[in-house]
Amino acid sequence: MNISPSKETILKKIREALSHSTPLPFPQSEGTGTVYQPLGQEPEIEFAEQFTKLQGKFIYCINRQELAFQLGSLVRKQDWQKVYCVEDKLIESMAPQLEGRLVKTDLSQSDVAITGCEYLVARTGSIVMSSAQASGRSTSVYAPIHICIAYTSQVVYDLKDALLAAKEKYGNEIPSFITFASGPSRTADIEKTLVVGVHGPKEVYLFLVEA
Repeated sequence: MNISPSKETILKKIREALSHSTPLPFPQSEGTGTVYQPLGQEPEIEFAEQFTKLQGKFIYCINRQELAFQLGSLVRKQDWQKVYCVEDKLIESMAPQLEGRLVKTDLSQSDVAITGCEYLVARTGSIVMSSAQASGRSTSVYAPIHICIAYTSQVVYDLKDALLAAKEKYGNEIPSFITFASGPSRTADIEKTLVVGVHGPKEVYLFLVEA
């Protein structure tokens, strides 16, 4: 097959180019380090700022006694009659303040659901939960209001840190479901109007306890 001089010239240039390696135009972009700047403040403060930007309601407690008091005061103020919680460790600390209001059945008819969490992600203000928790997959979604109780020891910087911590915690028995909840459920699918509480809770409270 005859090749025209112009095609031969092009093929020659291609062969020459392939014989030399081409350096990466942005070599630093292939690194394994984070692209985000280090925090300029405590991770707990960063989480609180990001969480409240997402319309979450943040309450800091110096210890478990203050947690029980603050939570009981909130429940009475809002007049929530059915407070759903199935995590025994949480119930132990809350029971005296929520006497007569705590329930462990009929989640769909509850005013509010209380859960713990796996971790809190400071950079995004996200709550990390998993199917390994006693509250399971549905507790934080079905009730109109979700209250999460977490501890300062659970705060991590980034999503990657939360996943690595979960892998270290559970080993080969990693939970089948891990979710990152960032504030109340919201969507703008309908006529580009933001609506809160469509696919999940319309309000999310986070009680962060010093520990």
